[in-house]
Amino acid sequence: MHELILGGARSGKSRLAERLAVESGLAVTYIATSQALDGEMQARIQHHRARRPAAWGLVEEPLALAHTLRELAGADTCLLVDCLTLWLTNLLMLDDPNRLNEEREALLDCLPGLPGRIILVSNETGLGVVPLGELTRRYVDEAGWLHQALAERCERVIFTVAGLPMLLKGPAL
Repeated sequence: MHELILGGARSGKSRLAERLAVESGLAVTYIATSQALDGEMQARIQHHRARRPAAWGLVEEPLALAHTLRELAGADTCLLVDCLTLWLTNLLMLDDPNRLNEEREALLDCLPGLPGRIILVSNETGLGVVPLGELTRRYVDEAGWLHQALAERCERVIFTVAGLPMLLKGPAL
């Protein structure tokens, strides 16, 4: 099963994804897209690491997500990607304007054929005020388009608010 879990900051989406990964009974690999570019982000990374089971594998991949998913996916594995909006930010900040399109298309193309369980976590950014800056508006637009395309390809889509999951598509939790 392929799942997309959306929610705002501190909505409980990562905690839900981690719970579903544990409940899967499969070998879990956590694919982290963040980069510790400052002390605050390093603290966030440490918080996430402390919460995860020690038996889980960890792959840190800020850019080539589709390649990593293709390499690691298997019928007996659960891959948890946290989070797609950080991945999107990493790509937007590159000097190569084509890389975002290439990586997004690679992800969308490979996802339907991946075996095993794939849990994708992402921040829903389209519920607030339209940002003033060009880059932040592009980020919100790109995230929205990515989420729509992923929701089409995933069997289950969940939106989390205040730690509560709201099923948007697919089998009940």
